[in-house]
Amino acid sequence: MKTVTLRSLVREPLKVKRMTRAGLPVQVTDNGQPLWVIQAAPAHDDTPRRRSEIEAELAEVLREPPSGLPLSRIVLASRR
Repeated sequence: MKTVTLRSLVREPLKVKRMTRAGLPVQVTDNGQPLWVIQAAPAHDDTPRRRSEIEAELAEVLREPPSGLPLSRIVLASRR
């Protein structure tokens, strides 16, 4: 666990952000007394179930026949 002072946290928040992003918990102290322990929040929605659902949707789209309408016409129509 890394330790930083409260003053360092206020003056250099990016330093603490890099440490927590790397997975290190950071203890914030004031006059040598521990105040907080900061750690990265758990990643949300990165579950294997969600990934497999996304892959299933993409596979379904790829199974459909290609459109006969050129992309250039779609873009031009959207600009009108």
